[in-house]
Amino acid sequence: MAKTGREKNTKNKAKHSKLMKQKANKLKEKEVNRKARLKAIIEKAKEK
Repeated sequence: MAKTGREKNTKNKAKHSKLMKQKANKLKEKEVNRKARLKAIIEKAKEK
């Protein structure tokens, strides 16, 4: 017999997708911040 009511797995898939996007954005943001910090350090070193 087929299940009645809510479709199977759709809620979990949506939640998983959301969490994976958050993780990817967090990693990108960390990378951007790191590059900016390194750039600032290099500029400061060049001034000296």
